[in-house]
Amino acid sequence: MYAVIKTGGKQYRVSEGDRLRVEKLEGAVGDAVEFAEVLMLGGEKVAVGQPLVAGAKVSAQIVGQGLGKKIIVFKMRRRKRYRRKNGHRQPFTELQVNGIVA
Repeated sequence: MYAVIKTGGKQYRVSEGDRLRVEKLEGAVGDAVEFAEVLMLGGEKVAVGQPLVAGAKVSAQIVGQGLGKKIIVFKMRRRKRYRRKNGHRQPFTELQVNGIVA
C-alpha cells in the first residue's frame, strides 16, 4: 500500500518503511509526525481524494534534522563591475514512515 501526501508545498509518494527528506518540520529527533493531507491511497484498491481522502492518515517519525548541499547563487552584470556571490543550504527533515491508515 502506498499514499501520496502533501507537505511543504510538495507531494510525496510514500510506502510503509520509506525514508524521505521533506521541507523542515518543527520537532526533535524521535518525535512522531502525522500527515492528514493524504491526496491518494494506492494498492489493490485505489482511492483518489477530492482533494483529500477522508479519514486517511500517514504516521512517521523524525529521524534527523539537517541542511542540504550548499548551492552558490552568483549574480553578475557584465561591463558594470557588479558581482554578488551568495551561498545557501536548505534545511530539511528526514522522516521514517511507520504506517498508513486508510
